Amino acid sequence: MQVADTTTTGPAVPAGPPPNTGVTMFAQLRDAVLNTLLAQSALALAMTLLLAVVLGWFVASRMLRPVTEIAAIARRLGADSLDQRIRMDGPRDELTELADTFDEMLDRLATSFDSQRRFVANASHELRTPLATQRTMVEVAMARPSAEPAIGELGTRLLTMNARIEALIQGMLVLARSDRGLDSKRPVRLDSLAQGLVATQRPHAERLGLQVRCSAVPRTVHGDPVLLEQLVTNLVENAIKYNRPGGEVCVHVGQRPALQVTNTGPVVPAESVPELFQPFRQLRIAPSRPDRGVGLGLSIVASIARAHGGSARACPRDGGGLEVSVTLP
Repeated sequence: MQVADTTTTGPAVPAGPPPNTGVTMFAQLRDAVLNTLLAQSALALAMTLLLAVVLGWFVASRMLRPVTEIAAIARRLGADSLDQRIRMDGPRDELTELADTFDEMLDRLATSFDSQRRFVANASHELRTPLATQRTMVEVAMARPSAEPAIGELGTRLLTMNARIEALIQGMLVLARSDRGLDSKRPVRLDSLAQGLVATQRPHAERLGLQVRCSAVPRTVHGDPVLLEQLVTNLVENAIKYNRPGGEVCVHVGQRPALQVTNTGPVVPAESVPELFQPFRQLRIAPSRPDRGVGLGLSIVASIARAHGGSARACPRDGGGLEVSVTLP
């Protein structure tokens, strides 16, 4: 016996969405909006930070530019360059007041330096005439046929003292001129200058039993030829004067250092070397001698080197003597 099929046939009815589908779509939409908002916020924050840094750097550089100019001028200042001024324009504020105060200080310093240099130069010039007269009078008194031996001995001592005073005055003039700086510059062949001065000093050195050697490569220095000649002369004369019997003097002109002078004099303590470049300072490392100088030789060398944008230094040699090096641009 068959059972009748009671299933109703017809089109299939699609299944409806799950009850939580709307909530899932809302969560996805919310996450997408939050991610977009986060990315845009991060981009805006980065751009704002970059703009703030650029604006801050620009404002800070504009505000600190006067301070930078003041610092740059202060670094360039020296006894031979006190004519530089800031002369800041713009609204009156703390920075312009600082710049004006700095300019006024430079005016006072320049006036003080000029007064000191004029005094040294004028005093030196005024002292030259009576010294020359005194030397002439002593020489005339010593040349008289009736002059007694005591007068000759006294005259010799007076002439020696007179020569030291004249050397002191000449040294002060050179020192004042080099401290004032260079009025003009021109090319100077330092090698030719050194070779000529060594040739001039060699006979005197040989009479003292010294050997003088000179080696040089072509070297041109832009500066004052008179001051450069004085620099080389002081070094060579010092090397000859403060030496030992049978010693030697070596002069070398090169690129760096520009000039180097060594001698075989007495032993110089290393801690005493900086004193050599101080005016009127002499080391008591050898017996006193009539031609010991006035203590301005190396201080003049250092001053002339500074005036030419260079420097001078010394170091003791093993076994005695000094090695003096001068660096010039």
